Amino acid sequence: MLKLKTAGLPLSKAKKAAILIHGRGASAASILSLAQHLNLDDYALLAPEAAGGTWYPYSFMASDEANQSALTSSLAAIKATWDQISEAGISSENVLLVGFSQGACLSLEFAAQNARKLRGVIAFTGGLIGEEIQQSKYSGDFAGSPIFIGSSEKDMHVPLSRIKDSETLLSRMGAKVKLLIFKDSNHTIRKEEIDWVNGNIV
Repeated sequence: MLKLKTAGLPLSKAKKAAILIHGRGASAASILSLAQHLNLDDYALLAPEAAGGTWYPYSFMASDEANQSALTSSLAAIKATWDQISEAGISSENVLLVGFSQGACLSLEFAAQNARKLRGVIAFTGGLIGEEIQQSKYSGDFAGSPIFIGSSEKDMHVPLSRIKDSETLLSRMGAKVKLLIFKDSNHTIRKEEIDWVNGNIV
């Protein structure tokens, strides 16, 4: 059963919506608090919550078999959230996907498996999921949708090589990808990332 927290405008009154996806060990409430720093005042905000605070048990680059069952359920939760937005009459080009860490990976993965014109994808430290990137999993056309990925160049969980490989595939699928890579090693969301997203996507 989908566990979902909402904030912002009611879906029935909103023309734009954002799906916010939390990281490992976090919660829907914690990712919704990020909205205080983003220009989302005119959005309906929907934040699904993972069972036990974890969308999938192992690294996002673990063997596909290890994460498969949990990942399938997690992608289904994002789809169920998406369906609520769609049923409210909000078009995909007015939908934003926002995530941090595990949530960033899940945001990118869901978007790439269902590529279409979006308001945007904001991935604070993430990459496409899998032991290797398998192009056969992904289909559709982003039609110029903006995708932001911000991270450390030596993040402990997300290698820069996977971020760059993700950028290549997403660009090939028609996205306009912006990378902001920092020289620190912090697994966090930086003010520079917030500022860029507020100025260019939301």
